[in-house]
Amino acid sequence: MSHSSTIISDGGYLASELACYLQTAAVDIALAGMQTTEQQYDARYSARSYHYQLSSGKLQLLALTLYLPMSTSSADIERARMTAIKAALAWHKSSLSQNEHVAQTHDILVFDIQLTDNVVDGHKKNTDSQDSKQLNHLQHAFGARYFLEDLVVDMSEGGQQLQVFSWHDWHSILVAVQTPCELWRFLNYHLEQLQYSVISHVPSFVSEEVLVAEFLQSASLFTPAITVDNALNKYDIQDKPNPALVAMALAYKNQSTTAQMYQQHMQQAATLWSQLSTQMIAAYADKQTSSNDQESSTEPLGFRWQQQLLDESLFSRHELIRTLYRHPKQSKTLQQDGYIVHQHSYETLGRHYVLIFYGQNAQAKNSKNVIQPNLAKIAQDVATRLPIAELHHIVVLGIDFITEVNETFIDIDVWIQSVDAMTQRERQLTKQIQQLKSKKSLQNTQKAEKQAAQNSESHPQSDKLPQVRLSLSIPARKK
Repeated sequence: MSHSSTIISDGGYLASELACYLQTAAVDIALAGMQTTEQQYDARYSARSYHYQLSSGKLQLLALTLYLPMSTSSADIERARMTAIKAALAWHKSSLSQNEHVAQTHDILVFDIQLTDNVVDGHKKNTDSQDSKQLNHLQHAFGARYFLEDLVVDMSEGGQQLQVFSWHDWHSILVAVQTPCELWRFLNYHLEQLQYSVISHVPSFVSEEVLVAEFLQSASLFTPAITVDNALNKYDIQDKPNPALVAMALAYKNQSTTAQMYQQHMQQAATLWSQLSTQMIAAYADKQTSSNDQESSTEPLGFRWQQQLLDESLFSRHELIRTLYRHPKQSKTLQQDGYIVHQHSYETLGRHYVLIFYGQNAQAKNSKNVIQPNLAKIAQDVATRLPIAELHHIVVLGIDFITEVNETFIDIDVWIQSVDAMTQRERQLTKQIQQLKSKKSLQNTQKAEKQAAQNSESHPQSDKLPQVRLSLSIPARKK
């Protein structure tokens, strides 16, 4: 263990995005036996429990911080660390016996050791100096070998395990995986590797840093997207597999040289999607604050619409951002008139996106002032028409590209509409009715065109884009 301190990013966007999944306020925890450790090493500790509800299951995190004097020897640091981990494991075992077991749960211990000169007689001195405000996180790690040789714990597949990470490793993982759904899948992967190490008696990974890099280079990263893509083909939402998904999955499977390029593209797209989502969430919060909405005082615990934006995988974010990037390459006519692009989440079957690019021409049918007033109506109309039995949310984005002094900004209006579950039979009947209406409408259109042609053979025809109506820059909330 390195007796040196390091200061790194505190988890990037994902660390703050997790707040949108928090179920209750954090709870302070007392760990049995830690008072003796505080007295023995002139230390202080704090432990807080956080409960998150991700789309795949519950994430229960115990954040344990141990403050030790800067002069503490490496041997004493190791002994204090061992004692603290055992205290956390004992608390976890006790909490499992008191609470009902939930199948889809990950229990996490994030252990932070801070070396400071501000600990005296087990208390951290109150001081406003700049040095005291700077957090010195001791760089330490675990890896599979630690739980085979130094701290032997029961890693059988039957019990609910407490996965242990250092502060440094945990936040490095958050920066690397970038999305809540990738974090959940990495925790599955990490636990599987620990269990395999115990069974085989051979450490399956050197460090969490190496393991997360291996996870992000695995072709299994695209498994959820492939499942959704197959379903979209089945429902005739698209007529062939997504070419980008096929190319990227094959590149990862074959470990080709383009795999690294694809990984960089997905990472960049994930960051941009986080920035845009943060922008949309902040805009809503500002609007709620300005309107003195008392319910908004409970944010982020009061409502969950933000999760529909944040709960997208690396590949899903890649496809959404790629759709945005195509806009500047569209023809001037299309940019002036505005247009619509349908996109589906590749993380969950049933979250559908309607991206409406506002026409720059104020008189265009798809201009912002025309589109904005009917956002909810559009979401409801799309929800009725989509023949997907699993449909659960429609996300409508009104997108405005604004150019100022050779810089382009993206302003996005958002409406999120929850959709009541519909049986497969109900959606089939709905689709049949829509087809009959479309057929009748086509017949009426052909009849009208024939009549118009008879009246005026030289009547000019114009290319018409589908007319859409959209409104509101705030998302809908479930009643």
